[in-house]
Amino acid sequence: MYKTGDKPGKGEYQCYNCRTVIRVEKDEDALPPCPKCGCEKFIKLN
Repeated sequence: MYKTGDKPGKGEYQCYNCRTVIRVEKDEDALPPCPKCGCEKFIKLN
């Protein structure tokens, strides 16, 4: 499980609450809060 502020690397991450998928484009980018529900927990899809 990843949280907002983590820098988990490039890939797609799914919100733990509403299942919205966000994409992290760069390894140095931090996960933002979910743009749909504000949740701060994510699971990696790929």
